[in-house]
Amino acid sequence: MTCMRVSVDPDLLSGPPSNHQQKMDTRFTRGKSNILERPLTRPKTEVSVSAFALLYSEMVQYCQSRVYSVSELQTRLADMGQSVGASLLDVLVLREKNGKRETKVLNMLLFIKVNVWKSLFGKEADKLEQANDDDKTYYIIEKEPLINAYISVPKENSSLNCAAFTAGIVEAVLTHSGFPAKVTAHWHKGTTLMIKFNDSVIARDKALDGR
Repeated sequence: MTCMRVSVDPDLLSGPPSNHQQKMDTRFTRGKSNILERPLTRPKTEVSVSAFALLYSEMVQYCQSRVYSVSELQTRLADMGQSVGASLLDVLVLREKNGKRETKVLNMLLFIKVNVWKSLFGKEADKLEQANDDDKTYYIIEKEPLINAYISVPKENSSLNCAAFTAGIVEAVLTHSGFPAKVTAHWHKGTTLMIKFNDSVIARDKALDGR
């Protein structure tokens, strides 16, 4: 496969040091507290866009150097995303839902569209839609996903969508919540994550509606 060009905006990597950087020395010299004493509901932290861009581009290059096709690369990115999704779910359920998990498909999808997206990207996903002709298929649509903002894909590999990483996150969140599904990333209206639930999930949802 032709080597993919991964770009990182140099302007984002310059400028004065952040408050976090200025306080780094103090943080590392300060006495460390017992991990068991740290509150589970501590405020979420943010990572700079430049740091994310650099880390993610390196991750894509690492995966790309070990595969021979676009499909293999997307599979590797999705696998990495699943590891993130499984851990993220535990944190969000504990912090934002007091340990309670959703039982309905639509509520679960709204949890992803709102809570998961805000935790990852600082905003809700742009759209959540259901397929007109298939009650098992839903779409999460992002016009300009951050995950693709710093990735340059050559024309010969135009089908590559590095949001496969995000698809892996969503698939893990759904599966570990009891909603097994297959999630894939596609170029449509920007980037669309197509979610196909297992038949058992839809059957259970209809049974709950019939109570």
